[in-house]
Amino acid sequence: MTTSTLAALNVYPVKSFAGAGTARAVVEPWGLSGDRRWMAAGPDGAPLTQRGHPRLALAAAEPLPGGGLRLSAPGMPPLTVEVPDPASGTEVFEVWRTKVEAVPASGEAHGWLTEYLGTDARLVHMDAPEHRRPVTSSHGRPGETVSLADSFPVLLTTVSSLDALNLLIEQGDHPDEGPLPMDRFRPNVVVEGTAPWSEDGWRRVRIGEVSFRVAKPCGRCVVTTTDQATAERGKEPLRTLARHRRSGDRLLFGQLLVPENTGTLRTGDLLEVLD
Repeated sequence: MTTSTLAALNVYPVKSFAGAGTARAVVEPWGLSGDRRWMAAGPDGAPLTQRGHPRLALAAAEPLPGGGLRLSAPGMPPLTVEVPDPASGTEVFEVWRTKVEAVPASGEAHGWLTEYLGTDARLVHMDAPEHRRPVTSSHGRPGETVSLADSFPVLLTTVSSLDALNLLIEQGDHPDEGPLPMDRFRPNVVVEGTAPWSEDGWRRVRIGEVSFRVAKPCGRCVVTTTDQATAERGKEPLRTLARHRRSGDRLLFGQLLVPENTGTLRTGDLLEVLD
């Protein structure tokens, strides 16, 4: 029997910025510790993401002790940003059709983002994920919360399914765009040693010391066509997903998870399918 293990862990400190690989991550009820607690927001309070601003893929945020960040991006001086004090006041922002309170960062951070993106932008921080934003999807359950991620706390992908997808891309209309790397899908948790697409049938899994409920497959968007190293866009994988992984109007790759307990994940942890 093939052993399934945790191959990689990724945290995205700022929504839609570049991710950072790590060998261990603490799992909190709303996601991996430090994952998507910050985001860029426009004047209307909606997030600025790679959907409309692919250059965000080239911006990085290094986590600092105490929760702050060190921002960097091409052509920009590095900037250290402290966690804003909630006593300064929260504002209401919109993430994936849900309202959420967050705390604006410093004016210096806003100016840095505005200059880099070429549009009015602010950096904001979710100070209290335990009650700021419940999971409102029809697949969510009472009491479940999420950070500034689109909809659920954790995204899982598998190496075998990416291999299978890349084979389909090779046989399709844009073979020159493949093979695609896993960072196109921006997962938190990457598993190896499973059969291709076997995750479609999972309902509960345990990785190391943490159990997860598998809430639903992840519908994919234009961000997956964005080269995370250059910010350039192509047609894949959406063209191939539309042919082979369509469910209604959703193109599927990966599974969205909700932690059932807290704990620490480590690369190399065993994966067990519980249901």
